[in-house]
Amino acid sequence: MPANDAEAPAWRIVPQPWMEEPPVRAVLAALGGAGRFVGGCVRDALLGRVIGDIDLATPLPPGEVMRRLAAAAIKAVPTGLAHGTVTAVVPPRRLEITTLRRDVETFGRHARVAFTVDWAEDAMRRDFTMNALFLDAEGNVFDPVHGLSDLQAGRVRFVGDAATRIREDLLRILRFYRFQAHYGRGEADRAARDACRALASLLPNLSGERVAGEFLKLLVAADPVPTLRLMQQDGVLGVLLPQARRLERLEGLIRLEEAPDAIRRLAALLAGDAASAAERLKLSAADRDRLLALEAAPPLDLAADDRTQRRLAWRFGAELYCDAVLLIAAEGGDAARVRHLLALAEACRTLRFPLQGRDVTALGLPAGPEIGRLLKEVEEWWIAGDFQADRRAALVELKRRAG
Repeated sequence: MPANDAEAPAWRIVPQPWMEEPPVRAVLAALGGAGRFVGGCVRDALLGRVIGDIDLATPLPPGEVMRRLAAAAIKAVPTGLAHGTVTAVVPPRRLEITTLRRDVETFGRHARVAFTVDWAEDAMRRDFTMNALFLDAEGNVFDPVHGLSDLQAGRVRFVGDAATRIREDLLRILRFYRFQAHYGRGEADRAARDACRALASLLPNLSGERVAGEFLKLLVAADPVPTLRLMQQDGVLGVLLPQARRLERLEGLIRLEEAPDAIRRLAALLAGDAASAAERLKLSAADRDRLLALEAAPPLDLAADDRTQRRLAWRFGAELYCDAVLLIAAEGGDAARVRHLLALAEACRTLRFPLQGRDVTALGLPAGPEIGRLLKEVEEWWIAGDFQADRRAALVELKRRAG
């Protein structure tokens, strides 16, 4: 792939507010003009999206970066000196500064690198062309590998040979599909898909945590289903998560939900065996428990009256109830009915049973199982009355039952 002149701006934008923040300007000043923004912040700024982390590239060696930051009274953390990375801590920001590099030897995810002063050489080792754009403090965009046209066209394309990039880090298979879901438009790059298909059998070698990091981000794209279909066609989804087969249910869920939720979307996608999926993705305990609860949740009758729905929302908890409603309705529910049930569940979040254990002991009953039994009986009475009884009425009922 021919490279552009890395020292000739390919485009110019008006400096963004985040570029003018005092902490950011302080770091740029410490680098003495030898730093350019790179990666996601440049890509998203050019698309008019909200940026996340701010990364900088520099021809300065990491030791010199450390020295200059210290001279400017900026805290410098040597987060990866062997690979040229220093983190500048300028609250509320943490800017990652990496010396320009070229790969000497690659070992899968890891590589032995040599530092360079050549911007184009550094760009050639990055994953996608849209991630190899540099932006200086004045708003000049530098495009050594023709990433600007790819970004504007919504074309997710590897830098150089796709298979080579993937062998450097197998996670790039999933990153390709994740970027396709979030940034791609039109037909996906054929060379990238061919390489992903050819190397998909190696995906089990990736750690669950790294797989989850990419796959859950893919799932919260505005509409991940077209990309998931590509993954299915390319033999990637079956290797990654064999039980991720219910694309139609996921489509139905997306039409109903107000905001994307990765775990709920994962639950919609799975055709059973959520425990294996949770183990493969090394989900956190909270996410694993939620996924298993969604798999085990008994079916709801969405046509039942509001009194019944409130009781179910109380029993399940509003969050699980809402998830269950959406997953059931994803297979053919009425959108207006779903909105009504979600609003009903939201109102249930404020419900509080008006009694506590001390209300029972205040009647002179000794501590023990009897307290719990009485509270449970009164709670069932309160639920049967559609949660209408206030504390005064509940105390009367408690005294009546306590004899």
